Amino acid sequence: MRIHNLYTDADGASHWRTVEIEYPGASQGSRLATPIPVKSLIFREVPPAYDLDWHNAPQRQYIVNLDNGVQITASDGEVRTIGAGEVFLVEDVTGKGHLSKAVNDRVRNSLFITLE
Repeated sequence: MRIHNLYTDADGASHWRTVEIEYPGASQGSRLATPIPVKSLIFREVPPAYDLDWHNAPQRQYIVNLDNGVQITASDGEVRTIGAGEVFLVEDVTGKGHLSKAVNDRVRNSLFITLE
């Protein structure tokens, strides 16, 4: 499985990369990734008009879009639309940050899984 990852470089610019999730374990006919310690799970709802100016992620966290997508612009200019069912890891807690914008004129429900 591949996920999106938004990170900050040494100069403070945010960039996208794609990360491959490894599955080194197995259990009852399924493959398992290495467990990741988490701090909290937050359910979030944003309105169809959501359009947030430059900001940083408040902490390292996975975001799982449940029913709609979001458009995220990294400070290097790369834009990705992360759709429903997709996972992304935001790590740009310093630097210029990113832009976030609603898509499809619909509410978006998501999970924020904050990391330790």
